[in-house]
Order: sequence, then C-alpha cells, then structure tokens
Amino acid sequence: MQKLIYLIALTAGAATTLLSESTKPFLGRWDMNVTPATGNPYPQWMELIDKDGKIEGRVQPRGGGWRPILGAKFESGKLIVAVAPAGRGPAVNWELASPSSDKLEGIEKRGDTDGPTLAGVRAPKLDRPMPKAWSAPQPLFNGKDLTGWEPIGNVNNNKWIARDGELVNNNPEVDGPRGPGAANLKTTAKFQDFKLHIEVTCPDHGNSGIYLRGRYEIQIGTEGGKLPDHEMGSVYSHYPPPAGADLGLARLSQFAGIFGYFWFKTAPRCNDCSEAISKRAAVKTYPLAKA
Repeated sequence: MQKLIYLIALTAGAATTLLSESTKPFLGRWDMNVTPATGNPYPQWMELIDKDGKIEGRVQPRGGGWRPILGAKFESGKLIVAVAPAGRGPAVNWELASPSSDKLEGIEKRGDTDGPTLAGVRAPKLDRPMPKAWSAPQPLFNGKDLTGWEPIGNVNNNKWIARDGELVNNNPEVDGPRGPGAANLKTTAKFQDFKLHIEVTCPDHGNSGIYLRGRYEIQIGTEGGKLPDHEMGSVYSHYPPPAGADLGLARLSQFAGIFGYFWFKTAPRCNDCSEAISKRAAVKTYPLAKA
C-alpha cells in the first residue's frame, strides 16, 4: 500500500511540472496589439504569473482601469485566458499560442464567435536608472491649431479645437439622448522616457483623462469621490493623487509626471466635458544610451 501511495504521489508531481513547463512561455508582462476585422488596431496590456501552480493575472483594456483575469487553462497547445464574464454581451476569452519566447499570437473569442486578432510582445522592463539630465522642454501644443495632434477613435465626431491659446474639447452637454462618443486626441510624436507637465480645466462632474503609453490613465474629473484612485490626479485604478494635492474641478489644475507615449482621452459618457488644455503643456526628454 505504501508503494502504491508513493507511486501516485510521483505521478501527480510529474503532472504539475508538465503543466508549469507548458504555461511558462506565457508568463510575464505583455504589450498586446488588438486588430479588429474593421478599424484600426489598438493597444492593451496583460500580465500573467504562476502562483502556487495556478495562473493569475490582470489585463489593462483600451480604456479604464486594469482588471484581474477570471482564470486561465492550457488546452490543445493554447492558453485560454478568461478576460471578462458574460453580462451585457457574451463572455470574452483570449486564445493564445506562443510561437517563440518573446511573442504571443491568437484571437479574442466573444462566446463562440471569433473577434479581433491578438499579437503580443514582451513589455520592456524599464529598469534603467533615472537620467541625470533632461532636454529643454518641447511644447506639445502651439496655441494656434492642432499641428502635432491627430484624432483617434470616432474621428467623424472630433470636437477638439484650438481656441484662445488653449486646446479645447468643445463638447457641451445637450438635451435629449446622448449620441456616440467624441474622438480622442493623440500626439503624432512618440517619446521614450519623458517628464510631462500639463495644465487642465475640467468642469464639475466632468470625467476624462490623459493616457500614457496607452496603458496608464491620469484621471481628469471625478467618478463620485468614493474611490480615491478614480479621482482627479490619480493614476486610474493604480495610485491615488499625492497627499495634500489641490486638485479641484472647474478650475486650473497642474500635473507633472514621468512616463511615456500618451494621448488625451475624452470619456464617451461625458458630453459635458468642455476640457481645456493650456498651451504650456510641455514634455522634456533625454536621449537613450546606444546599445
């Protein structure tokens, strides 16, 4: 009997090792590119970890805060990641294969229906030290027109204009049913490491944000005050604003941060966000060391 129990224990241990080896290529942080059948590709982000033999993780969708995955299983050579449960629509799963150690490919399934294709590369670690010197500030907005910016998303409903030296989302609230969301706005220039200074005005009850690298959102406006990391100046769903920060609505607020490639975002549900961006918006960069 003791020999039989010992043999069963060895078999179970071998199965656990096999599962770990099968899923190991999928673990880590991934920059995901999502390409629908029509329309432009857009970024998402995923992190998967092995915790006590079970895959756990989180996904950063194209808007809003990150959310934990519901689960994952390895089946027929693919990792199936449960991203969202059924609710307003069918459940969302990512079916992923790993053709090499630094790439993922697959498809998003909505119920039994094939959706956008998925392509992932390992996210850079960004573990280099803080630079000793930064370049002179580069203005992002010239105060006159939208040179250096381009609308994305619902580009046929672009409300961004230059007015009185400010970059304004001219999208006032109107009576009646709300229409489709307005366009977002993105810089045409791309940056590596940068230090950002931005000044904004957002009205009471406004809800908008500034996206960094298509992943992290600096919250502009309010979501009711119940969650500190969903309020003005927070890194949405990650960090609340600094203690003592004076970040009221309906008046000018200033932000400064060190991050990467970003765009301005107008929330689709916010038709009363007449958001103004000062022409003093600027970015400092520094050259990366050559490999």
